[in-house]
Amino acid sequence: MKDESFREFVLDQLSPLEGIHCRPMFGGQGLYRDEHFFGILFKGRLYFKTDDASRSDYVEMEMKPFRPSAKQTLKTYYEVPVDVIEDPERLKGWAERAIACQAKMPRKRKR
Repeated sequence: MKDESFREFVLDQLSPLEGIHCRPMFGGQGLYRDEHFFGILFKGRLYFKTDDASRSDYVEMEMKPFRPSAKQTLKTYYEVPVDVIEDPERLKGWAERAIACQAKMPRKRKR
């Protein structure tokens, strides 16, 4: 239930961005803007896609990469600081950068 209310809170905070939705993944939820996967909701935490340019903002705030298990770390997704999540305008900016990181990725061809 806690994860459900957190998901609803994050979606509400991101409501100024059109096309945001969630899909189940990794035992959590994947955040998408249209077809661009840019974030992960997992165990009451929010992680955004990063690149070499944006990652330093997360590291400077001592945020950690997404670790769904002890054996797996996704170093391109970093936890979003609570003070950013609670500020809709800042969260929107961070989300837009995460979306841009994902949009730059080469598209996988369907088989």
